Amino acid sequence: MKSKITALLIVLSLAAFPAFSQEAKWIEMENFHSIMSVSFHPAEENNLKPVRKNAAELVAKAKVWQSSVVPAGFNGEVTKPILEKLVKQCELIHAKAARKTDAQLKIMITEAHDIFHEIKEKCRK
Repeated sequence: MKSKITALLIVLSLAAFPAFSQEAKWIEMENFHSIMSVSFHPAEENNLKPVRKNAAELVAKAKVWQSSVVPAGFNGEVTKPILEKLVKQCELIHAKAARKTDAQLKIMITEAHDIFHEIKEKCRK
C-alpha cells in the first residue's frame, strides 16, 4: 500500500511539473530574435554582411513586435519604453547601414542586441 501511494505521488508530481516549467511566449519577440541572431552573431566575428542585408527586416520585425499585444506573463509597462528604444536603434541601423564602416555598424548592432537582451531580462512579470 505504501509503495502504491509513493508511486502515485511521483506520477502526480511529474504530471504537474511541465505546467510550472512553461514560460509565457511572445511570438513577435521570438520572431525578432530569429533575425537578430542571424544578424548579430556573424557581426561578432566581424562579418557585417548579414547586418546590412537584414537591416530592413530588423526594423520590420521590431515594429511588428512593438505594435503587438503584450501577452499574459509579460510586463508591458516595463517592456514598451525599452522596445521603443530598440525600434529606434534598428531604424538607425537601417538608415546608416550602407554608409557606416564595419566597425561603426558593429557598434550599432551590438547596441541593438544589448537593448534586446535588456527587454528579455526585464519583460517577464
